[in-house]
Amino acid sequence: MSHSFNPRAVLFDFDGVILDTEWPIYETWRDLFLEHGQELTLETYVQCIGSDFDTWSPETYLESLTGLNFDWETINPARNVIIREEVGKLDAVPGIRESLAHFQQQDIPCAVVSSSDHNWVDGWLEHLGLTSYFQTIVCKGDAPKIKPAPDLYLEAVRQMNLPASDCLVIEDSLNGMKSAHLAGCPVVAIPNRITACINFDEAEFQFATMTEFTAAL
Repeated sequence: MSHSFNPRAVLFDFDGVILDTEWPIYETWRDLFLEHGQELTLETYVQCIGSDFDTWSPETYLESLTGLNFDWETINPARNVIIREEVGKLDAVPGIRESLAHFQQQDIPCAVVSSSDHNWVDGWLEHLGLTSYFQTIVCKGDAPKIKPAPDLYLEAVRQMNLPASDCLVIEDSLNGMKSAHLAGCPVVAIPNRITACINFDEAEFQFATMTEFTAAL
């Protein structure tokens, strides 16, 4: 790899890096806000990307804007049906298959490190036919805390049995970048439609798209 970095392992975030799940999820929230006469900008929503609603919650935000209490136990399962339907129409992010093939050819092990749960991540990787590219998949529940805490990346580094500084992280969110840096890993920031508004100046490397990153390998 050019850019003066030679990783011994590559750790990929999942949502927004391997599969653009984040846009359909955002659209369901945006539609719900619009139904109640409210706006949900990307700049506001992006706070929860890469983490969970403990960081920032659209549920709490909508309730604070409207002064209403919502029946989330009914609303969210209905949202999830729409999300799965829309995500199911997507292929992997352009450039990701080429990137994984490159690292496989170079005998550089890869892992997925995600704040989402195994049911979600493993299911979509299987659906895309990408599971075999990864030596391990570290998800919510595999370490005490999710991103922006370093726990998930620390667990992946432990499984790779390498120094964190040799494990290159591919991230699309501020929470993910913070998590990787706290674990001691260098970061390639590749924003997506949701996270394009974020300042990634603290990342060691930045690319506009996964295709651009792959071309630089």
